Amino acid sequence: MRSNVLGRVRPGFTLVELLVVIAVIGVLVALLLPAVQQVREAARRTECSNHSRQLSLGMMNYESSLKRLPTGWEVNNVTQPAAGPGWGWASFLLPFVEQQAMYDQIDRKISVDDHRHEDLLRELVPVFQCPSDPADNLLDLNEEVHGPHPPAPFMHDPVPPHEEHWIARSNYSGVFGSNEIEDSPLDGNGIFYGNSHLHLRDIVDGLSNTILIGERRNDYGHLAWAGVFPDVDEPFARVVGSADHAPNDPNGHFEDFRSFHPQGANFTFADGSTRMINETIDPTVFQALATRDGGEIIQLGD
Repeated sequence: MRSNVLGRVRPGFTLVELLVVIAVIGVLVALLLPAVQQVREAARRTECSNHSRQLSLGMMNYESSLKRLPTGWEVNNVTQPAAGPGWGWASFLLPFVEQQAMYDQIDRKISVDDHRHEDLLRELVPVFQCPSDPADNLLDLNEEVHGPHPPAPFMHDPVPPHEEHWIARSNYSGVFGSNEIEDSPLDGNGIFYGNSHLHLRDIVDGLSNTILIGERRNDYGHLAWAGVFPDVDEPFARVVGSADHAPNDPNGHFEDFRSFHPQGANFTFADGSTRMINETIDPTVFQALATRDGGEIIQLGD
């Protein structure tokens, strides 16, 4: 307590009281911050799931119009699967995800990495992006891929320096299958591989038991929605992914499916549905979901 010059008594805070108030505020902030972060991630997850649904709708409309699914990526010379033109499955979906103007700018007679497509490839397509991925919107595909604990590199031959390939970020890849992409880029046991032109009738395991598109993140290596760039590290795995490991497996590789969501990753199924597959799924079951004609009997719970 203290007195002013008129002799009146005016209450005030002591140092101890002030420290207690600050401590209480700090505890409240510490309690509220995780809750706020969880709410924000839930909103991002919902938006990501909506993007997956848009892709599934676009895929179904594409199949309905052309009576087949888009190719994994275009290959003119089967002896050189990365030679070009390389345009990938997502580029064919552009008219079916309200991006007709972008689609009309593509010259499919020339390679995806031709300099005449530079401006087009930098155009952001929100439906190809998950908001939970903190990566920049523009990424250079020339950077090498990394292992499960970035930046430790995989054991592969170093890639000689090439020109930069800047492209808008993507977070969704076609499902190559459960086999290794580099071993047989033109022969995946899933839906999307080089020069694949499958029909829904080719998915004999059942449309609701086969995944078409899965979620991936860009911190292990940058992805390309447009197609295969032949002079980058792991060119095929930039466009398609493999189900070698379960989603978000900490020991997974660059080509595996993973997200920044804490429980799993979003996937589009051949029947047009979109579901999050939990990271605790049995890897054998997950691999069976990635194949089109493996003959497995699968019961995927909610």
